[in-house]
Amino acid sequence: MTVKLYIATTLDGYIATEDDKLDWLFEVSGDGDNGYGNFMHTIRTVIMGMKTYDWLMNDESVIKNGWPYSEQDSYVFTRQNQSANTAVTFVNPDNIREFISTLAGDIWVVGGGEIIQLFLENGCVDEMQITIAPVLLGNGRRLFPSGNYAEKLKLIETKTYGQFVELHYLVTK
Repeated sequence: MTVKLYIATTLDGYIATEDDKLDWLFEVSGDGDNGYGNFMHTIRTVIMGMKTYDWLMNDESVIKNGWPYSEQDSYVFTRQNQSANTAVTFVNPDNIREFISTLAGDIWVVGGGEIIQLFLENGCVDEMQITIAPVLLGNGRRLFPSGNYAEKLKLIETKTYGQFVELHYLVTK
């Protein structure tokens, strides 16, 4: 089992605008699906926070086409009581390390800075695939918010997809 962060960011380190828009991402010329399909073939489980889940559930393509991670086990970390549904399991794990140890296969931490920060602060990220877009936003939602974590990384691969550059790192423990 490997816990992976797979995400796109602007050159100045933002993953969304202040109002959670991703228009900047879709305005950049890439190459096919920019490696997403190959990545998803390696993933058994997705974990996201409630904000990302809500954002997805308000996306018209999700409403029209169904849950985008239907081939994976999906978990949403939340402190709120939620009604179960067929797409995801809502959890509030007291111990993240213990929770992920119960899962099988590779895990993708999906979403924003809060869930990324939570996993980093608990030492639970093994790999990072970060795709950089040639965009400067100047402000927005940070990829890596300030937090109580420090990681050393080892670059193992770079790829280009049109104007995007993907950096693939192992987190050295």
